[in-house]
Formats: sequence, C-alpha cells, structure tokens
Amino acid sequence: MLKTKGYIISFAFAAALICSCGRGPEPYGAVPSPAQVRWQMMERNMFVHFGPNTFSGREWGDGTEPEDMFNPTDLDCRQWVRTAKEAGFKGIIITAKHHDGFCLWPNPVSSHTVAQSSWRAGEGDVLRELSDACREYGLKFGVYISPWDRFDPSYGTDAYNGVFVKTLQSALGSYGEVYEQWFDGANGEGPNGKKQVYDWPLFHETVRSLQPDAIMFSDVGPGCRWCGNESGSNGRTSWSTLNTEGFSPGAGSPPTDTLQRGNVHGAEWIPSETDVSIRPGWFWRESENSRVKSVNRLLQIFYESTGRNSLMLLNVPPDTRGHIHEIDSTRLMEFARAYDAIFSVDLAKGSSVEASSSWGRKYNPSNLLSEDYDSCWASGKGEMTPSITVTFPERRTFNRVSLQEYIPLGQRVHSFSIEALSEDGQWRKIASETTIGYKRIVLTEKVTSSALRINILGSYAEPVLSRVQVFMDDIYVPEEENISPGITMKMGEPLTLDLGKLRNVSGFVYGPAYRGEGGVVMEYDLESSLDGAKWTRVISGGEFDNIVNSPTDREVGLPSAIRARYLRLIPIRSNYSSTYGVSTFDVLE
Repeated sequence: MLKTKGYIISFAFAAALICSCGRGPEPYGAVPSPAQVRWQMMERNMFVHFGPNTFSGREWGDGTEPEDMFNPTDLDCRQWVRTAKEAGFKGIIITAKHHDGFCLWPNPVSSHTVAQSSWRAGEGDVLRELSDACREYGLKFGVYISPWDRFDPSYGTDAYNGVFVKTLQSALGSYGEVYEQWFDGANGEGPNGKKQVYDWPLFHETVRSLQPDAIMFSDVGPGCRWCGNESGSNGRTSWSTLNTEGFSPGAGSPPTDTLQRGNVHGAEWIPSETDVSIRPGWFWRESENSRVKSVNRLLQIFYESTGRNSLMLLNVPPDTRGHIHEIDSTRLMEFARAYDAIFSVDLAKGSSVEASSSWGRKYNPSNLLSEDYDSCWASGKGEMTPSITVTFPERRTFNRVSLQEYIPLGQRVHSFSIEALSEDGQWRKIASETTIGYKRIVLTEKVTSSALRINILGSYAEPVLSRVQVFMDDIYVPEEENISPGITMKMGEPLTLDLGKLRNVSGFVYGPAYRGEGGVVMEYDLESSLDGAKWTRVISGGEFDNIVNSPTDREVGLPSAIRARYLRLIPIRSNYSSTYGVSTFDVLE
C-alpha cells in the first residue's frame, strides 16, 4: 500500500494513475492523492480577504468591532468571479472568518456574524453568494477559517475546540463542494487573555468527514504547505515532500528555508502554495490604490510560484462597496493578456523529440509534446541521467523552457541543465537548475537555435516527464527591487522624528528594513512633543499586525489628530531579541 497524509492508495489504483501509456516505473517515495494532483494543475487561484477589516483599515481586527461595521454598499460576488475567470484563475478562497472572529455567513455558534449586522437586514450570506457565483462560472470554491478568535468568550478553554468544529461543520457542510480549506496558524490571545491549544487532529478529521477531497492548507499541510513568506517567491529548489513529525502550524512550524525547499525524501506529499497580495496589505485600503502591483511584478510572482513547483494564490481584496476595485481588475486583465501573449504559442510544437533512453515503446519521447498530462516519457530502467533532445522544424527564438514531471509517480529529479545548439554545431549551456516537480519554468537568455537539449544530471529514480514546452517572453523584464535597506537600531532605543516645525499629525508610517533584516517592531509606544523636551503618550502598547510575515510599511491612524513637532516610536517587542530595523518613519497629515 502507498501511504500519504490522510490517504491510502492501493497499488491497483496507483497503477490506474500510471501514465495512459501503460505499465512502467513504480511510484517513488511519497506520492500525491488524486485531489492533490487536481489541485496542483489549477496553477493560479485567487485569495479574497474581506470582512470588518475592509472598513476599519486594519490588518488584524481585535474582535471588538461592532457587527454593523461590516456594511458593503453593493456586494457583487458575481463580479469577483467574472474577474477571476477572465484573469485565468481556477478557484477562489475567501476569508470566511478572520482572527477577529467575524463570520461572513450566519454561523449558528457565533453571535459575531452577518446575521447580527444591519447589512441586508441580517439576512445576508457572503458564502452563499460566492459559492453560487463560483458554480455559475465554473470556478472552484474554497474557504479560509482562522482558528484564532478574538471575539469568542470560550477561546482559550477546552470548550472552544468544540465550538470551532461546529464552525467548520457549518461552513463546510452548507455550500457545496469546497476545494481547499485554508487554516491560518495564528494563535494569539482571546478576549479572556488566554491562548488556545488547538486540536488539529480533530479539525482535520472534521474537514475530511465533510469535504473528503478538500486540500487542507497550513504550515505543515496535510494537503499543502505555506511557502514561508508573503512576498510571492517559492524556493528555487522545491520538493513537494515534507517531514512534519515534531512540527505544527503557526509558531511550531518548520524553519522558513524548509518551507521554501521542502525535504528531499520527505515522508509526506505536501506541496507548496505561494500566497501574496496584489496590494501591500491583505485587506483593501483606499490609500493603497496607487500601490497595486505591476504586470511585470505579477509575472515575476508567477514565475517564482507556479514556475517553481508551487501554486500561485493571489489576494485581490474587494473594496467597501463589495467590488473588486477598478484598478485591481484592470491590472488583472493586463496580467491575463500578458500571460496569454507569452504562453499561447508553444514553440516546441511541430518538433521532433529524441531521448538517450526510454522505458519502452509506450513511453516514447514524442509523448513530451502531448497536451495530455497522463501521456509521458520515462528513461530506460536504471538510467538516472538521460538526455532529451528537441529539434525544431526551423531555428526558433525563445527564453522560457517549461518542464513537468509526472507527479503521480512521485518527484524524482534533483538536478538538470539545458543546452542550445549553436550555429557551429556545438551545444552551449543556457541554464542549470535543481528540482522540477509538477512544473518548472526556466528563465534563460534570449536564444535562437535549431535544437534544445535537456540533460538530467541526477535523479533518485528513473525520470518520468510529462511535458516539455518552449516559449518566448518579450514582456517580463527582470528588475532590481526598489530596496530601501534601512538601518538597524538597538531594542530600547527610540526612533525620533523631527518635523522641523509644528504640524498637524493624523497618523504615522513605520516601515521595517528590507525583508525584515535586523528585526521588525511588533509592539510599540508612540509619543509626541512640541519642543523635544516634554513628551505625551499618544499610543500605548500598539501592535503592527502580521508584520513579521509581511515586513512592509504600516500606516497607523491616531485616535484623534494632534499638533506636534516631534514623534517618538518606542519599541517594546521585536522578533529579534536585541535589535530592530527601520526603513521608513514618517507622519500622515
């Protein structure tokens, strides 16, 4: 029997998965479930962060927000889904319950839901409208449900796990098929000041009983894992296998480099998912309308997520109307046009393919040009370092090479190179990489050649590839990141800003150093002064939500506007013990 996390697959069934080209190599190591294969083939999905934070401007609500704060003026889930479909996304995941505990559906075990709001006279149900729209347009429907609950009074007690199970049952049992259940690992204090000990085995069992094919996301799966950052970049080496023993979601997760790379020979098949927002924040803010990511940046994210054996999950947050904002939707359409321009023409079509060895006639190298994923090529038995040559009908110009392993048989290749045939008849190396997995898109220099050769330099079992494709990308331009390196300060050392004269101050901006280097301020006090001598406390015990995972600028509004010449940020807690970094400290007027 083949075992994966939560699944037992018989050899008879595994044989049915083995390429339509017939009996061949045996599966190697941990292998995906059929649902995991279908999930990986989606390639690009949309995240939708929506809730009270959309109206408060916060990243993490604290559970004290009145239910009436949630009041979209013209909710249109069909507009979300149309936009997603036209942009090429295959599924949508919505934040059905974020850390603030507010539920976007009438959850019967909570009094902090749309049913208690005045929106649609308490009869509204966002999950109903979105799930119906997904079915109408043929997209998959998924839900994010945070176990952290800053509203529920039972949070931090044994009773809460039972409440959360009923929450899962309500959300997963009432809206049809759910393709992905997204579990955030955040675990902070509830309204009683206590943290919860989550019963993850019970939560997983509940999901399986209601949605047996749903892929469960967390830092350690069991269906898919976090890539380790929120910047949109998976590891250049990426194994879909992971060792989870001794780890748990959230603070108990594996190190970031392990989440990025996975574990070679990992015991369980838990592929990577790369979540990133189209805006700096996860929830919509009008102040970020000018900071929507460019087409170039979205292409880079695609190459560094789906193109690195992951899945691209792009957050596009609706605005206070309940619409995908015009700026965001326009950018998505521009991205879709760019994507189609690059990937609509496979320059490998019409070519001939040869390999240094093959498993047999039914595993012919010509299968590598087939659009049928289950039609594949395998090297000869015992041959771990074969080569594949693609000969074009005429000289062709390209700069992208896409390779796919046949993952129902496991992930095998650990290194490969790509060569192009020069006019003088010599092979010239144009790329050298490590893993392939479900899909690896290799960015090369612009090459004009009559042939391409892929050399498998190392594999743990006979390589089995499903597809080779070649493209020309005239759109994406690698660019230097707009880096503000910042400075590193010692903990306890205040950050002081002299405005030069008395000014009206309505808020401030703090930005960590590049990628959080030197540490980020998580908790702080803020003081103001007219003369630099006498200081007044403006904010006590303030927190920058989610800033460790997403070290970007944070705008904070003051309870009321003040007059000041000086501002002083006093760090209370950093993710580093003795230092913190800063690239931005400025005021909002």
